[in-house]
Amino acid sequence: MQTSVQSLKDPRWKAVIKRDARADGHFYFAVKTTGVYCRPACAARTPKPENVRFFDTQDAAEQAGFRACKRCKPRGATLAEEHAALVTRVCGWIAANESMPVLAALAKQAKVSPWHLHRVFKTVTGVTPRAYAVAHRAQRVRGALARGEPVTQAMYGAGFNSSGRFYEKSNAILGMTPGQYRAGGAATGIRYAHGACSLGVVLVGATERGVCAILLGDSARALLQQLQARFSRAQCVAGGAAFQRTVKRVVRLVENPARGITLSLDVRGTAFQQRVWQALQAVPAGSTISYSGLARRIGAPKAVRAVAGACAANALAVAIPCHRALRADGGLAGYRWGVARKRALLAREGNS
Repeated sequence: MQTSVQSLKDPRWKAVIKRDARADGHFYFAVKTTGVYCRPACAARTPKPENVRFFDTQDAAEQAGFRACKRCKPRGATLAEEHAALVTRVCGWIAANESMPVLAALAKQAKVSPWHLHRVFKTVTGVTPRAYAVAHRAQRVRGALARGEPVTQAMYGAGFNSSGRFYEKSNAILGMTPGQYRAGGAATGIRYAHGACSLGVVLVGATERGVCAILLGDSARALLQQLQARFSRAQCVAGGAAFQRTVKRVVRLVENPARGITLSLDVRGTAFQQRVWQALQAVPAGSTISYSGLARRIGAPKAVRAVAGACAANALAVAIPCHRALRADGGLAGYRWGVARKRALLAREGNS
């Protein structure tokens, strides 16, 4: 049994005081005076620390003689899990719908208000239902064009009912015209330059839309090869003196990742990758998130491996802070640019 001093020193006590929903499912606390056990986020009155015991599981709390709280219902799904399940269903409906879904129709199908659905969806995924639907349609177009389908067939297959509308938005959807995309981006121009930072060499690449690559490594030549492999048929040309200002801004970001990004980005990826990257950008400096936590946040709690893969596919180091994603046990796991760099970036943000 824990004493008052032990409870106060236990880091779990802070989660109880804050009613931190992020701790739900990680542990449970019981109150000796009431005989019940609760989730960390329980809205009931905060108990005195000398009356609190902590347990890793519900079974352990019940074996110790405590019963489940009727207010927070620790045996049921957490609010975060309910929200993740709702978003997962909505994402499935969007994927199965050939036309652009209307928020009101999605809300009616989910049996919630449009306002509630919009708020929950954006909280979990970082984007609105409409933005997710647009990204999903863009993914379908990219996949069809990559398979060699005619532009018109790809356009209608993705749910665009107007060629004019599609070509109007093609640059935002593909990052280039449909013809250029099918040609592997042959006409796309990418300026690049190398810079030096305390983590080694940094390569910055940018299109007319914004910075499309921030690569870290030990060899300038190897980084250029990575850029060329990612944009296989784009025209990569050395940036001039004016571009060095962009490189210096990126270097400052790497040296102090807590300062945040003020650059225009050209982010390219599948709809799923975009959801993961947007969720990562919502993780504040000085904080971390597990891969499973990221999966829950984007409404795909079972897609932990896919989330880790999206982190590994990120080509915008620090600007999209995949270094803040950890294993469930807090381990650093892998990092595209090396675990040592990941550790250094976290240390600069105050994470030891």
